[in-house]
Amino acid sequence: MLVTLLVAVAGSSLFGAQAPISAAQSTPVKSEGEANSLNDVAGLTAFIDGIMKVHMDNFKFPGAVISIVKDGEILLAKGYGYSNLEKNQLANPETDLFRIASTTKLFTWTAVMQLVEQGKIDLDTDVNTYLKTVKIPNTYSEPITMRHLMTHTAGFEEGGVGYQITTDPKKLPVSISETLAKHMPARVRPPGEMSSYSNYGAALAGLIVEEVSGIAYNDYIQKYVFDSLDMKYATVQEPIPAALEAFSVPGYAKENGVFAAQPPTFEGGFRPAGSAAVSAIDMAHFMIAHLQNGRYGEKQLLKPETALLMHAPAFQFHKDLPAMDLGFYELYMNGRKVISHGGADMQFNTELYLVPDKQIGIFVSYNGGDGALAADGLAKAFLDRYFPVEEASLPLVSSELNDAVQKYAGSYQFTRRNHTDIDKFYSFMSKISVAAAGNRLFIGSGAEQQVFEPIGPDVFQQVGGEGRIGFRTDESGKVTHLLLDFLPAMPLERASLLDQTSFWFPLLGISVFLFITVILGFLYRRREISAMPNEQKWAYRLSAATAVWALSTIVATLVIVMNMDLLTRLSRITQSLNLYLFMPILLVGFTLAMIVLSVLAWKNKYWTVLKRVHYSLIMLSAVALSLFFYHWNLLGWHFG
Repeated sequence: MLVTLLVAVAGSSLFGAQAPISAAQSTPVKSEGEANSLNDVAGLTAFIDGIMKVHMDNFKFPGAVISIVKDGEILLAKGYGYSNLEKNQLANPETDLFRIASTTKLFTWTAVMQLVEQGKIDLDTDVNTYLKTVKIPNTYSEPITMRHLMTHTAGFEEGGVGYQITTDPKKLPVSISETLAKHMPARVRPPGEMSSYSNYGAALAGLIVEEVSGIAYNDYIQKYVFDSLDMKYATVQEPIPAALEAFSVPGYAKENGVFAAQPPTFEGGFRPAGSAAVSAIDMAHFMIAHLQNGRYGEKQLLKPETALLMHAPAFQFHKDLPAMDLGFYELYMNGRKVISHGGADMQFNTELYLVPDKQIGIFVSYNGGDGALAADGLAKAFLDRYFPVEEASLPLVSSELNDAVQKYAGSYQFTRRNHTDIDKFYSFMSKISVAAAGNRLFIGSGAEQQVFEPIGPDVFQQVGGEGRIGFRTDESGKVTHLLLDFLPAMPLERASLLDQTSFWFPLLGISVFLFITVILGFLYRRREISAMPNEQKWAYRLSAATAVWALSTIVATLVIVMNMDLLTRLSRITQSLNLYLFMPILLVGFTLAMIVLSVLAWKNKYWTVLKRVHYSLIMLSAVALSLFFYHWNLLGWHFG
């Protein structure tokens, strides 16, 4: 579930990742006959074996499972490495329960569409119509609908610090409705306006399934999805039920160069967004059903028209970029439409890709390491081998487009972020900078830099690659949003000045320098200060105390808040965090006192003019730092 991992990667090393790179819809594809080589199962197996061997070395995961389907049949289902190192147990695609995190949402969305075709849910009706135990506030005149939830356009902010997951099985089971009522995020944009990936929205859809059907979410998915598809090694229950516990796969992380099993994480009340653990062969059944318009064997999971609706574009940032379908997100890979969904938590990474026009599905899951990068590389290598794309030259564009690229330059931040809670601070560094030179845009730097050229209004094609980026503008022509084609559920919006690191870093740097000068000055001039009149002496002492406290608060912010590991951050509010939050408040107290004494210093003409200026600069530095903590929700206890 913890798509917060994806946001962290996207914000820091987005273009270092081998992410799914989309190709233009219009890119020519080679002849259909090349796909016939998939009939050579031995060749396919050898090809995947070779990729997995390289990936296990490069991406450092202990084990993985994969299943590939075509035309209603399983072409390949295989395990690689170990599913349990302690038991020396090789990965088994038939029975091993790999956690699939946010890929669980596909089960939730499928359940929703079952109820849609039964007439129990309407995609465009206010979700409050269906909710019995939780009500969404009417922040905007437009209501949130199921279509908004399924396309991640409901307009919720992101949240999760302290409550998104737990590692304590004694806290389970947890009520979905109680969790969603307690941790409801703010509505920060009108529904339908812009996508912003939301675990809360998916969990809310799961609650609606529960309350509309009258069947507990876990039981509904088991009966109407898993049982219908003969998925015997699949569950959304937490902890994994006793009957399947023997097949549970632990997640691993490297500790001192050796893989060590990590404590399992649980989604609790957010389980419709990420609690499933499933075998690769059972996921093959699920892929076959969706590729065959809802049919698996003699069972009809969805009516054909319902499945086609689910796989069709439902929200599109730009007509030339991948859309959000109803639950699936689109990618364009080697000129083909792929509908997909991935999932990641602290140890597991999963990806599912469906190529509807070729009736091909790929599922792969890893129990450690950099599985996300491995999965993307595997899918791309598969398509390059079996459905290669011909070289396509960039279209000629008008000089007007070439001359207008400068307006796209700037700093962008993900729409998927927090606005009202302490979570906001964790988006401080998650920005993408776009630079412009000549008729090109540049993202990243050094070897990771990608270059884009215009191919149409607000759309740019990667030079030497298949990636695309697109922009949205307002009525005045001002650029407001950016979309990377491999993250259709997570657009970015132009960052305001107060959200940019380029604003805060120089300001904080100057403040730190001034704080250091006042401390050094105080130590150097101790005797001189002691001889001053009392009011001047205490004014100096206050400035030194404020500087010491400000620097201590900055250090504590780095050590306690910024350096908190993801598992701790999302599972509990630590005592150290609670205690830390007193520090910015006390800083504000020091700052207010300095403001008063700065006024007195000028009014009563303390010291020389130069020293009064310096004193005022220290006061302004304290004000700037206090505003920093206020803006990033570190002033007080803002927990969701």
